[in-house]
Amino acid sequence: MAKQKSNSQGIRFYTTLLVALLLISGCQPETPAARMDEPVRLTLLHTNDNHGRFWHNSDGEYGMAARKALVDQIRAEVTADGGYTLLLSGGDVNTGVPESDMQDAEPDFKGMSRMGYDAMAVGNHEFDNPLEVIRKQQEWSSFDFLSANTYAADGERLFKPYKIFDKGGKRIAVVGLITQSTEYIGNPEHVEGLDFILPEQEMATLLPELQDKADVVIALTHMGHDINDTGTDVALAKAVDGIDLIVGGHSQQPVCTDKEGDVIRDYQPGTPCKPDFENDTWIMQAHEWGKYVGRADLVIDKDSVELVDYQLIPVNLKAGKGDEPETVLASITPDAELQSFLQGFQDKGGEALSEVITRAEKTFDRRDRREPYNVSPLGSLITRAFIQYSRADIAITNSGGIRDNLYEGDVTVKSLMQVMPFANTIGYVDLNGKELQQYFEAIGLSGGNRRGIQFSGMSFNGDGDIVVGVENQLLNPEKVYRLATNSFLAAGGDGYPPLLDKPTYVNSGVVDFTAVQELLAGRESISPAEF
Repeated sequence: MAKQKSNSQGIRFYTTLLVALLLISGCQPETPAARMDEPVRLTLLHTNDNHGRFWHNSDGEYGMAARKALVDQIRAEVTADGGYTLLLSGGDVNTGVPESDMQDAEPDFKGMSRMGYDAMAVGNHEFDNPLEVIRKQQEWSSFDFLSANTYAADGERLFKPYKIFDKGGKRIAVVGLITQSTEYIGNPEHVEGLDFILPEQEMATLLPELQDKADVVIALTHMGHDINDTGTDVALAKAVDGIDLIVGGHSQQPVCTDKEGDVIRDYQPGTPCKPDFENDTWIMQAHEWGKYVGRADLVIDKDSVELVDYQLIPVNLKAGKGDEPETVLASITPDAELQSFLQGFQDKGGEALSEVITRAEKTFDRRDRREPYNVSPLGSLITRAFIQYSRADIAITNSGGIRDNLYEGDVTVKSLMQVMPFANTIGYVDLNGKELQQYFEAIGLSGGNRRGIQFSGMSFNGDGDIVVGVENQLLNPEKVYRLATNSFLAAGGDGYPPLLDKPTYVNSGVVDFTAVQELLAGRESISPAEF
């Protein structure tokens, strides 16, 4: 103790002497306030729309283990240079890959936690799950789920609206916002009773609260970039002053602009990327699936936020064709510890999904719409399965629920789940011809099929009237028909009239891809021409 006291006295003496010399020379010792006025270098890293891609694809592209290696490398570089980092996600972690979907995206959220994500915006596909699953996912995560404009029926926010991070004395506010369209594109069973406020309105209300709390305001969004609509990143930037950056998701695109400021539609990996700039706000998005890590190098001064450099860094993306396509930029060796951790989830999911059901002679392309009905062979295949299972006369499904092609080769449980990843159940309802005609008119399936609804069991005659059955008969107003669909549309998804309140409606509880599996069972092969 005596030695410590003696050292303390010596330190005080020399400190006093140093202060005196500084005052004599006209200088003043640095204070904490003075340090806060110094510029801070912040490197913002971001991804969005992971959609279950915790594992790399068959070409070794993306994957969380490689992403972690890249993020760790950048963090070490920035820290050694005296800077700070922030890692954000633009949401939609859920839905897209069966190995993830069947495990409630546990590998994705736990993988993100091991990567050290700081926050994520809640995306519309988080609501493919009931709230209890979302709360479980929050428990798995070391970072916050943010959504300022999502309210429960009691008027309280469902998630934290924002989080403030201290980086070198600068206060960085990250505000979460979700697309208002979640109210009708989200699973109706899971968004019922929730209120999604227009993001521009919510942000304008929230900004005054942040003025005294933050030096920098970042909107972490899942709204899409669209320049021609409300409730998007561009609309938010134009409508609300005072947002420094918008880090987005939802439209699943690289937001890189050309010299005229227009978004580059065919952006090539590894080429320079300049984010969009609207109303003094930088807008950025890193495509999808962890294909890129967005890197924004910022200098934050007392009254300014300067974007010094921006990159979309490819995560082992391949260029060219052939047996050995080249990796864009440098190849990234996946983080061994995270790869080992995720391997268990990949193995667990893969065992149940590898069963071969039949073989596709050619690829069923979901975009291959056949005239004059605007229905693809894949859409016809799916809705025929609905008819077989529910013994229906007509079946419909939405094009947006068909998320992938059915590729040439072995058709497995996994490939069917990739086509229909939402695990919607099949429902059916008995309606007379008059009620059915009214329903079809309400959804835009009358006088043609401009909306691209996928269907079986019906068509149109030369006058544009709906005809049903093998004899192509007009709907009989008095006759009762059975209509099959998926639970998403039956609950009013995509703005369809709900069918759940109809007294004859039945939810079978059978998942859509299971019905397709039953339709294909026993067939040696299938081809688009059959459908």
